[in-house]
Amino acid sequence: MKYVLDTNAVSALMKGDARVVRNLSRAARADVFLPQPVIAETAYGIQRLPRSRRREGLQARFDLVRGELPRASWSDEVSESFAVIKARLERTGKRIEDFDVAVAAHAVASGAVLVTANIQHMVRISGVAIQDWSTEVDRS
Repeated sequence: MKYVLDTNAVSALMKGDARVVRNLSRAARADVFLPQPVIAETAYGIQRLPRSRRREGLQARFDLVRGELPRASWSDEVSESFAVIKARLERTGKRIEDFDVAVAAHAVASGAVLVTANIQHMVRISGVAIQDWSTEVDRS
């Protein structure tokens, strides 16, 4: 089974959340992907911080996570999935942030499970399988 990590899952990994780390350890590293929108959001969050030990620590943990996990490439299929998801959400009046749509589109296009704690928004997207590794154990 393949997994695409949302920004909050990466943040939980960076914090060392035991449940998320445990679920990650049960998956083959080659099957857990970081999409570019998550890398952008996380890097932005770190860059917003003033120069400090905290920022340096977060950057080091982010570099470690990035070094361990493969990227989910932004392909034509991802772009098409993004368009379908966003249009469907707009038609139903259930819009969500574009970066959330982009992350979900990576999961949909690759047939992967989206790992997120943002269940409230992501359940609006039909066709995406969701797991919250911060509250449940992956049993696949």
